[in-house]
Amino acid sequence: MTGPIAPQNNPPIEPQYYKPLSYTIANIVSGLTTTVTVTPSFGVSNTYVVGQTIRFVIPLVFGMRQLNGLQTIVTQVLGNTFVVPIDSRYFDSYIPSPPYAPTPAQVVAVGDINSGLTNVDPKNVGTVIPGSFVNVS
Repeated sequence: MTGPIAPQNNPPIEPQYYKPLSYTIANIVSGLTTTVTVTPSFGVSNTYVVGQTIRFVIPLVFGMRQLNGLQTIVTQVLGNTFVVPIDSRYFDSYIPSPPYAPTPAQVVAVGDINSGLTNVDPKNVGTVIPGSFVNVS
């Protein structure tokens, strides 16, 4: 694909509308498992936890197109770096700073593994899913 891409075709995810936040991807290291480093969002460091479900949004100019749109869980967290169980050894390389990138590569929280309360008796206690995102857009 050549030439500019109209911004309305791939609008960036606005991280302030999600809890836990979405983060811009600083780097991705390929391997038997995939290691992702994110930049703090609005001064907040990585808030993802082990078991957190996330989804990747990676525009083509950043490479690693095979990871775009994949949903997975976080298996290890160390500061602003986390590991996901995706074998990316044969994926395209990630390009941290492409020459033209109107939309950043991002990772977005999808929710967790449904570990919240459920209706177990006649009274309605609602559903609480700790770690799930709140979209207020």
